[in-house]
Amino acid sequence: MTTPSYGRLTRDTRHKVVAGVCSGLARRFGLSRGGLRAAFVVSCVLPGPQFIAYIALWVLMPADDKY
Repeated sequence: MTTPSYGRLTRDTRHKVVAGVCSGLARRFGLSRGGLRAAFVVSCVLPGPQFIAYIALWVLMPADDKY
């Protein structure tokens, strides 16, 4: 069984709230944008490098060219 391919991992510039990282991850893995954003906000109350990971993904993920 193969996993479905949803394209390259890029930031979604059409449906972004801050930088498009959560939206791009949701599009790539076939998840809900709102659900992934909610999970990120909830995870921010837990200790860990969530903000550092978000900023790193913001810098490393290329923006998509769809406007």
